[in-house]
Amino acid sequence: MLTVLPYKWPLALDILKKQYDALPSERLLAFQSPYLEKLPNMKLHLFGSVGYMTTDPRNIESILQTNFDDWGLGSRRGGLFPLLGEGVFTQDGRAWKHSREMLRRQFARIDYKNLGTFDGHVDDLVAELQGSSGVVDLQPAFFRFTLATTTALIFGEPVDNLEDKDRDMFADSFDYASKISAIRLRLADLHWLYAPAKFRKACKDVKSYAAHFVYQALGEGEQTEGKALILDLYKELKDPLLVRDQLMHVLIAGRDTTACTMSWVFFLLVRHPKVMERLRSEIQSVIPPGEKLARSHIQKLAYLRCVLNESMSIPERRIIPANFVLKALRLYPQLPVNVRVALKTTTLPSGGGPDGTSPVLIPRGTGAGFSVYHMHRRKDLYGEDASEFRPERWENGALDRIGWGFMPFHGGPRLCLGKEFALTEASYGIVRVLQAFPSLRLPPGVVAEPTGQEKQSLTIVVSSAEGCKVLLS
Repeated sequence: MLTVLPYKWPLALDILKKQYDALPSERLLAFQSPYLEKLPNMKLHLFGSVGYMTTDPRNIESILQTNFDDWGLGSRRGGLFPLLGEGVFTQDGRAWKHSREMLRRQFARIDYKNLGTFDGHVDDLVAELQGSSGVVDLQPAFFRFTLATTTALIFGEPVDNLEDKDRDMFADSFDYASKISAIRLRLADLHWLYAPAKFRKACKDVKSYAAHFVYQALGEGEQTEGKALILDLYKELKDPLLVRDQLMHVLIAGRDTTACTMSWVFFLLVRHPKVMERLRSEIQSVIPPGEKLARSHIQKLAYLRCVLNESMSIPERRIIPANFVLKALRLYPQLPVNVRVALKTTTLPSGGGPDGTSPVLIPRGTGAGFSVYHMHRRKDLYGEDASEFRPERWENGALDRIGWGFMPFHGGPRLCLGKEFALTEASYGIVRVLQAFPSLRLPPGVVAEPTGQEKQSLTIVVSSAEGCKVLLS
């Protein structure tokens, strides 16, 4: 039989209270782990409604691919719309297909294989860090780096070109609007209850910034490489505000996820010096001293790919640079928990029957959540040490058949369009930082808590609540 999450109070309010009690400790995902790691399929009763939660790869594949058309975003549109407007993260059906196809064509033309795209931004990142002393927090530096690369990609010039006060205003407004949007997502159908004035102003400021570059590109009218994305979208949409919205969707996807991935990689590396030493040795053996880093080098860094896989998550069945970045993706996938709502009565292939292996009937309008974060920690998929950072688990083809048990960039028709761009950017940035700072290490006195027990900031993505503190020299 499908496991029902036990509760004691009417409407299961005790479960809700426990969740919110875990928020101040900044360990919400760790609080959920004992439930979700042991029970791959659960039936939930909250506020008198029935829902489902799964970490079963078969069910996740069904939701995201096999029966994709049976599921919609539900309340997510309302939660994100004030910040993002119309685009791939707020649309279903034909509108979503149109938006995705437009962006697919744009990403296809981006020359992410040429690392020169990132050169100036990585140089600025390294120079900023070289100017620091004492204990340095890498996480905000990585967020500035990815904000610069993403704004240069979509607006034709990086946010760094703004005056300091305008740049800081944009970054602060974007951070705050993203944080409140994440809270609204958790409120589900009650998202309309939480829209403070500061949030509305932050959304307006960020959108005004994006609209400025749209109107600037349209005013110039010249098809330059930097403005090509804006002008091509306008040819299709014929509305500058709809173009602005599409750019907002690329911005939120391009900045936060890559910055968090880079932060988690170094967070783990400085806590596992033997892994970092092996990675450094691989970099030195592949890239001769004084030789400029090229994409061909990154493709040869097999252990890098293992580290990335372990820290975040990207399936080997897709095109992947650098192994070590992917391993970071397993432990800290950047969309840790997600929800879909049944658009019509459908089924999940697993979780029903006496032994939990039969299909489950899902009535129209029922929500089904899935946690990639907890699926990536299942011991039956990754072994008894599934919660530990061990990049070597990806060597020798041991996990080649993991399939939907490893899902770093979502999956199915909504598979991330910018995955190769993000992985190339992260891999290049990580290698350059390791080359520039051979003494990079964990500061004395910093407690290395068990992986997954550290404080986390859970917004739209998951980041370290205490940053990524290191010594550079």
